[in-house]
Amino acid sequence: MSPAIAQPDPDKILILAHEQYDTPEVLSPSTVNPDPLAQFRAWFTSAAVQGSVHEPEAMTLCTASPSGIPSARVVLLKQADAHGFVFYTNYTSRKSRELTANPHAALTFYWREVDKQVRVVGRAERVSRAESDAYFHSRPRGSQIGAWASKQSSVVQEGEVQARAERLKEQFGDGEIPLPEFWGGWRIVPE
Repeated sequence: MSPAIAQPDPDKILILAHEQYDTPEVLSPSTVNPDPLAQFRAWFTSAAVQGSVHEPEAMTLCTASPSGIPSARVVLLKQADAHGFVFYTNYTSRKSRELTANPHAALTFYWREVDKQVRVVGRAERVSRAESDAYFHSRPRGSQIGAWASKQSSVVQEGEVQARAERLKEQFGDGEIPLPEFWGGWRIVPE
């Protein structure tokens, strides 16, 4: 069901009604695992295995500048364990600059199809160079080139990234593509 909307003037959208959530599952202390990571693992696995949630690893990452101005974007979870929730990115991006200056973040997973959302609040730390290298080299070759070619959080001209990627393909040839110094992982450690 799409939300009922009205547009009383060109500059305003009003949401008049939305789908009512009706889930047979009741959440209470007796129905959830007391270990939040174990509960996350169960819900994530269920969402991924059922196949009803498209990209269950998609999570909203919220950061803030040193002066407290928030920023949110969607990133992909690559690992979750007792140490935290890991994603990878360009270290020169806005998100990385904000995490460096203000190492606190929030994550939200929203799985509408299974009536669940998970919130994580914690401190951010870079993963080790060895972890970043191992993950980088597990990525498809095109994604490795993309990490080199994309200058995240910057304005680009038409075709600029594609042209840079083509030059990098020629530069690296068939050899191993090294992990860029400006690229790696972040771990959000729940508090």
